Amino acid sequence: MEFIINQGGGGARAGAGAPGMGGGAGPAGDVIKDVTAATFMADVIEASKKVPVIVDFWATWCGPCKQLGPLLEKLVRQANGKVRLVKIDIDRNQDLAAQLRIQSVPTVYAFAGGRPVDAFVGAQPESQIKAFIGRLMGGADAGPGIEDVLAEADALLAQGDAAAASQLFAEILKLDPENGPALGGVARCYLAVGDQERAEQVLAQVPPKLTNHPAILQVKSAIDLAKASAGAAGQTAELRKRLALDANDHQARFDLAMAYYGTGEREAAVDELLELVRRNRAWNEQAARQQLVKLFEAFGPTDPLTIEARKRLSSILFS
Repeated sequence: MEFIINQGGGGARAGAGAPGMGGGAGPAGDVIKDVTAATFMADVIEASKKVPVIVDFWATWCGPCKQLGPLLEKLVRQANGKVRLVKIDIDRNQDLAAQLRIQSVPTVYAFAGGRPVDAFVGAQPESQIKAFIGRLMGGADAGPGIEDVLAEADALLAQGDAAAASQLFAEILKLDPENGPALGGVARCYLAVGDQERAEQVLAQVPPKLTNHPAILQVKSAIDLAKASAGAAGQTAELRKRLALDANDHQARFDLAMAYYGTGEREAAVDELLELVRRNRAWNEQAARQQLVKLFEAFGPTDPLTIEARKRLSSILFS
């Protein structure tokens, strides 16, 4: 499906999503591809005149290659188009490997301006590969990296511009179809405009390996909380009366927290759940503490309210 965020009567197209979600821009936006001797000139020499190209010489029998390859792919995707990666199987391209004097694998070359400019041999730690790519991108003017775009999209969403945020998240998914924060971001955009059904559709198509990604758990928790708070909507006044009569009416306090959450009163919701933990942390199999954890997931780990409430919860639990 296409990501389309509706606001009011109109809508803003957020671009095509990842494979399986309609559209797409090819595998990883064509920033990563397998290359042979027949395509080396076009995909490496000529391509590097436009954007730096990393060449990974590898073999199926090479253990270190299996560690280095996925790491290279991840970091290249994060570069947001500033650099490309081509992978060459030396067993299938022996003449090319001989011409470039590849004596062991993995061997990695960096090409820019049609010529090799840097190289390394053997598996390397992530920090050194980041530095290698950073040097290569030094002369590239290709705009911000994925982390920068994610930060901008998050800022736009926080400001209430879900349409613009969704466009940025979708652009990231063209380069990195399995980017957890971007997939979660698209779903959050739908939630921001009240389209819970589409948010759930996005989650349903998330790859299994990302099921427990913090960005995906954040959306799942937000959806669970929205459903839980729907039943308490409009009952705030009645629930307050019940607590005025009996401050230990734990179910009323729990429901009041959900009613507050449903009306956007996040701090009040947290306060009631913390008070319930303080009064009886074991009530209903620690339901209040578990609901607080869901709130923290929905708010996100860097949200000031999450940080403050976690401290308060720890103080209550360990006092």
